[in-house]
Amino acid sequence: MSTRAVFFDVDFTLIHPGPALQGHGHREICARHGIDIDEALFDASVAAASSMLDAGSGVYDPVIFIEYTRRIIEGMGGGGPTVLDAAREVYDEWAACHHFSMYEEVPDVLRALHGDGYLIGLISNTHRSLETFERHFELHGLFAVAISSSDHGYMKPHPSIFEEGLRRMDVAANEAVMVGDNLAHDIAGARAVGMRGILVARAGPSKAAPPDVPVIQSLRELKGLL
Repeated sequence: MSTRAVFFDVDFTLIHPGPALQGHGHREICARHGIDIDEALFDASVAAASSMLDAGSGVYDPVIFIEYTRRIIEGMGGGGPTVLDAAREVYDEWAACHHFSMYEEVPDVLRALHGDGYLIGLISNTHRSLETFERHFELHGLFAVAISSSDHGYMKPHPSIFEEGLRRMDVAANEAVMVGDNLAHDIAGARAVGMRGILVARAGPSKAAPPDVPVIQSLRELKGLL
């Protein structure tokens, strides 16, 4: 069956965080709470904490992300009674679109897909307003469906959030593709309900992807796979 609908993850698929949410930004936020951290340890601390986001029941809970951020801060050498306050501030800042930039090819690709008649949706594990996201990045009228896990109540890879996207789009699972950067959350979650998955690996090919999952480094490669 031909593809009618294309769903996208948002963070690290369409947009990426700027300095305010990288090591430098964490150091500045922590300093406001009297915490000294080493920003050079940011990437390693993120990698070490990432397994936290794969655990749990799939129910959206801000505590999961705040605890994840707390672990990052501690991995950068932070500690003390104000660590949770700093982690909450980082969590709050992730909701602000002005801290993010869009990958350069994204607007053109989305508009081309829309012009070709594809239905476009967003499914994101976020507490950011997706309406604000659409306005901020001037993507007006491109999305038929936009679902955030904080509004829906479940996070990817829970089947409920994908099924809700399909229901709202009024398409069958085998007519839809999920495009995202996370193999477990985006790709495995979508495939579990019968959708196709396309992995975005901007840093280069992923050896972890199953052989039947296409891997792209830019969304410009997407159209030929639909």
